[in-house]
Amino acid sequence: MKYPLRISLCGFGGQGIVLSAVILGTAAVTKGNKYVVQTQSYGSEARGGQCQSELIIDEKPINSPIAEKKNVLIALFQDAYEKYIPALEEDGILVIDPDLVTNIVRPVETTFELPATQIAVDIGNRMTANMVVLGFLSECLGIINKDDLLEVVKDNVADRFKEINTKAVEAGIEYAKEHNMYHRS
Repeated sequence: MKYPLRISLCGFGGQGIVLSAVILGTAAVTKGNKYVVQTQSYGSEARGGQCQSELIIDEKPINSPIAEKKNVLIALFQDAYEKYIPALEEDGILVIDPDLVTNIVRPVETTFELPATQIAVDIGNRMTANMVVLGFLSECLGIINKDDLLEVVKDNVADRFKEINTKAVEAGIEYAKEHNMYHRS
């Protein structure tokens, strides 16, 4: 990947958007020796309202926690997608859950459809869709390697959720492999 990576993860409250950003950022810092800033915002509702988290990952110190344009957008909810798609660069990467983002208002050449929620349901817990996304990003974009990601996940989730979250990360990785979904620049 080319740096700086300016990533926006968006969805609705309760999907684990912020946790996934924290884990990805932590992995980039502790395992990838990168510099990272992470911010988050919520809608007026706690659960069910729009939620967004941004990450900037770079190989050198980051001077501002804000990036107007993003080069990666992960959208897990239609309303959030519509709100944040204008900030995606023209040559950016879009990852959507096609079951939750059904109306594409701005086609993006590099779009990956990841049915993260359905994959999470299939492995036994809908709430792990965020971990499916992290696994997918690891394999598809090569942001962080699998072993490092899994180690950070295990360090940042409660013991009772470690096994299901590990399965979810691995399911995201497998989905990218099985569907030959790769973006390397």
